[in-house]
Amino acid sequence: MDITKVEIRPMRDEGNLKAFCSVVFDDVFIVHSVKIIQGKESLFVAMPSREVKNGEFRDTAHPIDNDFRLRMETAILAKYLEVVGEAAGVPGLPTEDVTF
Repeated sequence: MDITKVEIRPMRDEGNLKAFCSVVFDDVFIVHSVKIIQGKESLFVAMPSREVKNGEFRDTAHPIDNDFRLRMETAILAKYLEVVGEAAGVPGLPTEDVTF
């Protein structure tokens, strides 16, 4: 499965929530409400979720395979950093172009 498009919607003054994004797969399937969050040490990607009866949150969509999860997170964070103009010097992200 290929990631064919990542759309970033940066947030302003929302604390640790830096952006919402949508991810298109194979030009035929889209997942909305993916979040980019500033953690203590780095940015991370949080999948769409909903609150269940006991007050916990459960992902409504997420990768099953860890390799694909890493590929998706890298593409999302690279696109976010491109949009906000901070792509250089972030640990763990490629400095070369990411294709999707």
